Order: sequence, then C-alpha cells, then structure tokens
Amino acid sequence: MATGVAAAQLTCGLPGDDRPDAGDRPAAQAPAAAHDAVVEAAARAEADGKSGADAAAEAVSRSGDRWGTVYDPEEYAAFEQALDGRYTGVGLRVRARADGAVEVARVQEAGPAERAGVRPGDLLRAVDGRPVTGLPSTEVVRLLRGGADAVPGSQVTLATERSGRPRVQTLSRVRLHTESVTVGRLPHGAVRIKVTAFTKGSGDEVRSALAAAPDRAGLVLDLRGNSGGLVTEAVTTASTLLDGGLVATYDVRGEPRSLHARPGGDTGRPVVVLVDGATMSAAELLAGALQDRGRAVVVGSRTYGKGSVQMPTRLPGGSVAELTVGHYRTPSGRGLDGRGLTPDLEAKGGDAAERAETVLGGLGSPS
Repeated sequence: MATGVAAAQLTCGLPGDDRPDAGDRPAAQAPAAAHDAVVEAAARAEADGKSGADAAAEAVSRSGDRWGTVYDPEEYAAFEQALDGRYTGVGLRVRARADGAVEVARVQEAGPAERAGVRPGDLLRAVDGRPVTGLPSTEVVRLLRGGADAVPGSQVTLATERSGRPRVQTLSRVRLHTESVTVGRLPHGAVRIKVTAFTKGSGDEVRSALAAAPDRAGLVLDLRGNSGGLVTEAVTTASTLLDGGLVATYDVRGEPRSLHARPGGDTGRPVVVLVDGATMSAAELLAGALQDRGRAVVVGSRTYGKGSVQMPTRLPGGSVAELTVGHYRTPSGRGLDGRGLTPDLEAKGGDAAERAETVLGGLGSPS
C-alpha cells in the first residue's frame, strides 16, 4: 500500500517563484481511480531495474486525470519549498511560449535577477551554458535553482536576450521569500490587497493588512493571476471576511467533506474581488465562496477552472505522484473544475481594475 507524504497538505495549484508560469501544465497527468495502477507501475519498473518515475508518468498519461502529476525528488522538493513560501534562487518566474522560447514572466523585487537588470519579457536562452529553448518549464526551473541541494551563494550563469541583444550574466543564488501578498492604497482611501499565490502564512498576511486598514475603507482583493496553493490559506483569507459558515465542500474518493470559515471576520467593509483567466484553484475557491455568500462583488473575466483536490503519494524510487482524489464545490454547490467561475461583472485588462474601483465606490462604506 502506498503511503502519503509526511506533512503533506491538500493543494490545488503550484505556487512559488523560479517556477513555471500558471499557464504551463505538467506533462504527466492521471485520475484518482488510477492511483493503485500508478503505484504498481512504479513498483514493477523499480523491481525490473527501470525508472519508476517514467513508468508512473506513463500510467498517469493513460489515466485521463487532467491534473495528476509525477515529480522527481528534486522537483517535489522545489514544490514543497514553493508552498512554504521560501526557496533558493535568483527571483525569476518563467513561462514557455508557443514557439518554444522561454520568457521571463516576473522578476522578484530586490532579488538577484532584478539587481542584474533582468526584466519581464526578456528571453532566457541558456542556463549555465545549456540552451533552454524547447525545454519544459519545470526543467528550466530546476536549472535556475540548481536542484534541491543548491545553497545560497552558489552561482548560475544566465544568457538572456532583449530586443535582439544578447546578454550573459553570472548571478549568485540567495534565499528568497515568495512575495505572495502586496498591499496598496487606491484613490478615496480604498485598500488593494494583491495575492499571487496561497503560500504558507499568506492568509495571516491578508488578515494583518486588513486589520491595519482604516475601518471604513473598502477593499479590492486582487486574485488575478493567482495560481492557487494551500487550501488552508485560502480558507484563512475567507475567515478574514466572513463570520464563520461554509467556504466550500469537496469529496475525497467519494467521501463528502467541508471547509468552514472561523467566526469573527470583518463583514462590514465593502469588498470587490478581481479575477481573470489565470485565477486558479484555491483562488477560485475563495472567490466563489465570497460570491456565493454575498460578501463580495466579483469583477473580471471567467477564471481558469481548476477545482480538483490533489494528494501526494510517495512512489517506489523516491518520486512523488500528486493525483486527483476529489473536486471542490462552492457553498451553493457549483463545481469549478473545467468550468471556472463567472464574475458578476465582466471586464478585461486595465478596464477590470477601473471597473472594480467604480463598483467599490457604488457599494459605499459601512454605516
């Protein structure tokens, strides 16, 4: 019988930096019903002196699970670091374009890459002399981080290109904290809290930011581009804005379960939630809860549609399979997987933020 990974938590989505962009999907995928088949395939391969991870990936690809993934030990260590909100790297998020080129999607503020002048939109051509065009984003991330054993101070050489001009730089990796929550003020005193991923502690960061805001200030909770993460952190965020009650229901291999907000949240101030096509999984769960409970107006475009529950299993040989074991539903019973969440008001691009502020003004301040 397979054993669960120690201290694993329910997740949906893959947060963190120096990682694939939310739009990149893992190549190896499989459903919960195929759990035993995946484990057995890995065990047979290991017994025959073959790669258990490769055999598991083949079993996963045949199974039909959109979101199931097989990680090698280094990849899973990076995944866990990302969920913890801390990692060793240079502060880059990358994405693979349709033509195979690898593009810098985000540069972390004050990180080594930003200090070296790397910008979003730059093309990453090579890492330590190895060409990365055409490589899976997970492999590019592994090269950037140097593997699970990479230490702060280790060096990595990046070959980048901007407007046709090549550039080669050697950077030193550092220990970084994922900037998953940022806070700003909007005109007329409203507060904007941007959450890019639900990493460890992000729910408490939202709570602290809201506690520091003026009592009568409205809130724009910006979940655009949020790639998901720890469901517990999404529920903590919901607890900040709800006075208890249902956040979501889900099933694990047919067994119904539910998630509830803690009582005592701020139910007075007006709230608008911003979403888009890159709002995924745990972020969709949160937006759906606030929408169904009548606590927020949701503005933007239809969300990604990833409402599956993943649980990890350690495979023979040390790899880890994260397989779908259930699906989330909003308090009203709406399924999110493959459907996404429809906003109350449609708006795209820069118009969405402007529309959110207009709606917030119309909601008014609590009396």
